[in-house]
Amino acid sequence: MMCEENQTQVTQIRLLGFRDLHKYKPLLFIVFLLTYIFILVGNLLIILLVTTIDHLKTPMFYFLKHLSTADILITTTIVPVMLDMIFSDQGILSIWGCMIQLYFFSIFGLVQCLIIAIMSYDRYLAICHPLRYSSLISPDLCLRLVVVSWLIVNVATSSEVFVLIQYNYCGLNSIDHFFCDFGPILDLTTSDTSILILQDIVATAVIIFSPFAFIIVTYCCIFFTIIKMSSAYGKRKAFSTCSSHLTTVFLYYGSLMTVYMVPADEGSSNINKYISLLYTVMTPLLNPIIYSLRNNEIKRAMQKLISQIYHNGWKR
Repeated sequence: MMCEENQTQVTQIRLLGFRDLHKYKPLLFIVFLLTYIFILVGNLLIILLVTTIDHLKTPMFYFLKHLSTADILITTTIVPVMLDMIFSDQGILSIWGCMIQLYFFSIFGLVQCLIIAIMSYDRYLAICHPLRYSSLISPDLCLRLVVVSWLIVNVATSSEVFVLIQYNYCGLNSIDHFFCDFGPILDLTTSDTSILILQDIVATAVIIFSPFAFIIVTYCCIFFTIIKMSSAYGKRKAFSTCSSHLTTVFLYYGSLMTVYMVPADEGSSNINKYISLLYTVMTPLLNPIIYSLRNNEIKRAMQKLISQIYHNGWKR
């Protein structure tokens, strides 16, 4: 099916971004630029610490390293384009550029869902089965879990984007968003989208709902195990090891489900645009801070790294 005679084939997508905040353009640019730099520095520091410091080479921090990697990748997919859009006042992407951004955003965003769920499984084993922890979650299993997560997300995303590319885009080419998201792109097509919507519902159930349900179940088990502990110190330590991860769960899944699970209307679509900042920008920014402030192992690793850099620099 081609475009009708009075319609033009869309070759470019215009991102409207934050047009209602136009008078704050310089401030927005500076805030998002600094935020992006902090995201890169914070998450690269986590990756560096986990890779180089021996006592952080455990399953929990191995998964945290991959979460930080996904944080860097998702913000790098979104923020540079957003900065260019704010600076140039245009936000023009080719239809292929828009699809590529959607593809990588979906992969990096969805893989976070699975890694966060795997991290909850790690906490479940550590607290509910401490004596068998080392035998139940080996380095090989950690690697397989991460690889399978990336494969599942790649297959699900590739199949949806491939179908989306085949659709016709005629007439309208503006998206009231700061990046090419699935819903806004779907609104532009003049093709029948019923099959793709069904496919997306299934993928959402598998990659978002199922991991979230799994997290709820594991933390219920963790909670009841902690309640049964006789030692007050043991309870505090157990709650402390879970607090950072739970904060990430609430931030990421809370914003994600608000945007993608709540039916959108004309008014809520604009609100969803700002809520999207939570999981595309704020969560990647806060994760290194949360884990650094709440985790003694990370604090000790940072002190050790700073000490090594200081002594090496002093000797030179």
